[in-house]
Formats: sequence, structure tokens, C-alpha cells
Amino acid sequence: MKSALIFFSVLIAVTNNFSTNPVKNQDWHTDYDKAIVTAKKNKKNVLVYFTGSDWCGPCKMLKKDLFETEDFKKLSEDLVLLKIDIPRNKDLLTTKQWEHNKKIMGELNKKGVFPLLVALSPRGVLLDEYSGYSMNGNVSYHLEFLEKNK
Repeated sequence: MKSALIFFSVLIAVTNNFSTNPVKNQDWHTDYDKAIVTAKKNKKNVLVYFTGSDWCGPCKMLKKDLFETEDFKKLSEDLVLLKIDIPRNKDLLTTKQWEHNKKIMGELNKKGVFPLLVALSPRGVLLDEYSGYSMNGNVSYHLEFLEKNK
């Protein structure tokens, strides 16, 4: 009995280690100006991700299906990442962050589309954008967008 318990404990530990744990991505900036400074310094384009983290179903699925993958991790090494969250629960952000995010949304996401990926040059010039996610696990278009705009 004791050996069976040890066997199953080891089996569970091994299975957990080999399961599909999410990839830890690079840090996402939350301040537009700091992201632009970093982009200029490193000569990289900026990927702006507009999300409604607590209410947008496609945003939640895109996080899992794209942002937590090795493919994204690799492509994002050539980008400066900026996340602009517009949650319904305003307690998730400070007042300052909420005001900042609304301002950036007014400049780069005037239609209020979620999720939205926006590619900017290191100087903040709009290069491209891609909106939506069908939640079917197919992120090939998103990866093409990233590859094209890195």
C-alpha cells in the first residue's frame, strides 16, 4: 500500500512537471511613454495590446492561446510590449493607470475594439493593426502580424 502511494505521488509530480504550463513572457509595459523610450533605445517596434482583462472573452482566450506560447515568447523578443487594459472593474487599476489607458485608447483604439494589436515604430508611428480573435485556437494570423511588424 505504501509503495503504491509513493508510486502515484511520483506519477502526479512528473505529470505536473510535463504538463502544458504557460510560458512566462517578458514584462509588459503599462506606460506608453516608457515603452516608446525603451523602443527608441533598443530600436524595436512596439506591440500595443488592448484588452478588457475582466470581461472580454476573446481577450482571455488570446492570452492563453497566443501570449502564453513559445512562439509568442520568441517573436516578442524583437518587440517592446505595451498592454492597455480597460477592465469593467475599475478597482483593478489605479486611477492614474485608468486615466492613462483611456487616453491611449482614445489615440490608438478610437473604435473601442477588443482585443486589438497595434504595431508602432520606435517613434510611435502607427505601422499596422489587427483586431479580434475567433477563440478557435488558431493564432496563425496573429503570429503573421507579429512576424511582419517586429
